[in-house]
Amino acid sequence: MEPVAEAAPHSVRDPGPRSADTPASAAADGPGIVEAPAAGRPAPTVLEVLRRLDGGPRGLTEAEAEQRQSRFGANDLPARHEARWSRLFVRSLRDPFTAVLLCLGLVSALVSSWGTAAVISLLVAVSCVLRASGEHRADRSTAALRSLVATTATVLRRPHEDARAVPREIPVAELVPGDVLRLGPGDLVPADVRLLRAHGLTVHQSALTGESAPVPKHADDDRPARGGQDPAGPFERPQWCFQGSSVTAGSATAVVTATGPHTRFAAAHGRTSGPPRASAFDRSVHGISWILIRFMLLTPPLVLMANAALRGRGLETLPFAVAVAVGLTPEMLPVLVTLCLARGASLLARTHGVIVRRLPALHDIGAADVLCLDKTGTLTQDRPVVDRALGPDGSDAADVLHWAAVNAWWTLQLADLPQPDALDEAILDAADEDALTAYDGTAAVPFDPLRRLTTAVVRTPGRLGRHTLVTKGDVDAVLERCVLADDERERLRGLAARQAADGLRVLAVATADRPARTRDYTPADERGLTFRGLLTLRDALAPTAAEALRVLTDRRVTVKVLTGDHPGTAVRACRDLGVPVAEDAVLTAADLEGLTDSELARAARRTTVFARCTPEHKTRVVRALRADGHTVGFLGDGVNDLPALRAADVGIAPRDAADVSRESADVVLADKDLTAIAHAIAAGRYAGGNIATYLRVTLSSNLGNVIAMLSAGLLLPFLPMLPAQVLAQNLCFDAAQLAFARDRPDPGVLRRPTVLRPGDLLRFIGGFGALNAVADLLTFGVLALALHGPGTGDDEAVFHSGWFTENLLTQALVMLLLGAGRRTAERRSPTPVTWAALVLTAIGLALPLSPLGPLLGLTALPAGYYLMLTAVLALYAVALLAARRRYRRHHPA
Repeated sequence: MEPVAEAAPHSVRDPGPRSADTPASAAADGPGIVEAPAAGRPAPTVLEVLRRLDGGPRGLTEAEAEQRQSRFGANDLPARHEARWSRLFVRSLRDPFTAVLLCLGLVSALVSSWGTAAVISLLVAVSCVLRASGEHRADRSTAALRSLVATTATVLRRPHEDARAVPREIPVAELVPGDVLRLGPGDLVPADVRLLRAHGLTVHQSALTGESAPVPKHADDDRPARGGQDPAGPFERPQWCFQGSSVTAGSATAVVTATGPHTRFAAAHGRTSGPPRASAFDRSVHGISWILIRFMLLTPPLVLMANAALRGRGLETLPFAVAVAVGLTPEMLPVLVTLCLARGASLLARTHGVIVRRLPALHDIGAADVLCLDKTGTLTQDRPVVDRALGPDGSDAADVLHWAAVNAWWTLQLADLPQPDALDEAILDAADEDALTAYDGTAAVPFDPLRRLTTAVVRTPGRLGRHTLVTKGDVDAVLERCVLADDERERLRGLAARQAADGLRVLAVATADRPARTRDYTPADERGLTFRGLLTLRDALAPTAAEALRVLTDRRVTVKVLTGDHPGTAVRACRDLGVPVAEDAVLTAADLEGLTDSELARAARRTTVFARCTPEHKTRVVRALRADGHTVGFLGDGVNDLPALRAADVGIAPRDAADVSRESADVVLADKDLTAIAHAIAAGRYAGGNIATYLRVTLSSNLGNVIAMLSAGLLLPFLPMLPAQVLAQNLCFDAAQLAFARDRPDPGVLRRPTVLRPGDLLRFIGGFGALNAVADLLTFGVLALALHGPGTGDDEAVFHSGWFTENLLTQALVMLLLGAGRRTAERRSPTPVTWAALVLTAIGLALPLSPLGPLLGLTALPAGYYLMLTAVLALYAVALLAARRRYRRHHPA
């Protein structure tokens, strides 16, 4: 008898308020929504569900549907709004470096240093425009229709209470709780539903759970979940289907239990809200920013106090103090960072179809040293392939594949199936199709989730009056129907268990010879079978996965597999792809439950495969890896992956992922392909390498200049450089450094994550900055010799000109030796950095002699100065090369 033969009384109302753990209505009066219960909670029966919905198996009347529509609203996903360009622009102002520049610009305006204030404001505006424009383009590139939600549904509606229910097609937006709908093969489930009747129903819910195989569903209240175990969560409940899943086989009638924002699929949208996590880029930038802020806050007071105490100069040195602080700041950093990231993102989108939705995410993926991903669709394709056909003795037996293919072919032909399931398709692909058509199929008993097998009946040519039954399916189900001794049956179960433990799917094949007959065949005929053997199948490997994994390993990216599948299946895929998995490198969900966060962080270091993972487990693993100091990328495509996508430093999703996952991701791939991730990592490391090189060159040079300026300010009776000269020098150096955005770093940058570590950067700029300061102080000595002791106004102008020229030349030298380095000698054509350094050198030599020189307080230099300056620069170059060699020896690629 069908479970819904009795209609639920329409007078029963919702029993109480809705709870997160118990199914209940959304309100205390009138029909509400009903949720699938969580793990450990009793499931409501069909009648209980119908009572809470105030509905029945005949569906709703039009009047009831209209009332519920006004109450619950349309069955739509929450609206997603693109951020306006103006909002992205304002958000760009929150960048720490931008905030520092704005403060310096304000101080410059307060001391009437209008030129400095104008230049700083222009740099801030350019940086914010570039960043906002790039992120706005990325948002528009990922805008797409929500393909996982059906557009129409077949429901049973009645014109009035006493009328007969009539099936009709309506837009899914008009569905309401209590509607009764019909589902068939290929249908997308348009809302959360509770099954009323089901026949051979299997549902693909990978978008929700990440599970690759279709899941059998049934409507019976008293039948257990898969494997006879208690359901681990709502998605394991066999009586429930959820929005975002699709019907692969069978048919069903179901009642809608939740629509719109109350569905599990829509609830995932809510989990995408809230404050974003601090990524690796954010942490690095904040750390470097505070180092610079401390320097800049200390510099002006030190300059003012030193000049007041030793030289009797007071507030007139304030513009110079501000200029010194500006000189320490890498003013072009926001612009250069944006240019590097935007250029890399543009190349990725144009050449590999990878869209970077948040520009700093390109740096983060380059800094990633751990990549967490699912198995299905990434390491393997979403389809099986035949591995081996084994006879009863465990040896290869071709006839097992032959009989399995006969079963698959004639079941498909005679059972009126729209298409073969994935296992049958793999069997047919591996078999000889000509041999299949030699038989004449007469009947088929299709697959049933209860029997867990299927049977085809064929007539063999030359054997008149005889039929052959070919049965294929679950090993235990087939063995129970075979004529076997108990010990032989146990031996065969052990053989199958060993194959399954090796990560293979196992099917059993049996046949029976029967007299021909005309009456229908039924499951009762599946007895007295002769066991033929076992057929093993494995997941088809992604064609590019093995090479991509090798590239990732070479680039020091550790891959962690977080999957809902069986651990043996995941380990088998890793082994087939050349990824070694030690015995203690596998953890299951049960193992994770027993670990604290600190224990999980330690265990995650050695673990390669995390199996049977729920969304909560994936999120815990990602957070544990980040807490252990790793920069983590996470590749996910289902609604169940949302928490982990947000927890990672950089979330990655393919273009055909669930739209809530795609909209939450930082990087969107054209296909779920590891090769695309390898390209994104390369682009991120090139961009990160250019940013790191710019910071090293700029900050070490700036620090050296600031030390020299402070020293000169205490030794000289005049300011060592006028504020206008400091600003002009900074503008020239900053403009030249834009070349780093178009440079191609040393290939060695691909061999390690490009993480901006404030501590490492501080040590670098401290050492090379001190070296730069020594070169500046040597220049003071050269100037003293050239001028025979400064003391006149003309000598002051010559001193300013000499130091101005030396500063630009040393900065050009630093760009060549620290920025381009050995790559320049390896290339036949000059790099952008080389050209920029040459232009900077030309400006340093020509500007004092040009008509602009007197406007800046510069004048021509004595000829002897250039000879002595050449000697200083030569010594500085030798010292730089020695220091660079020592640094690379202690910091190998």
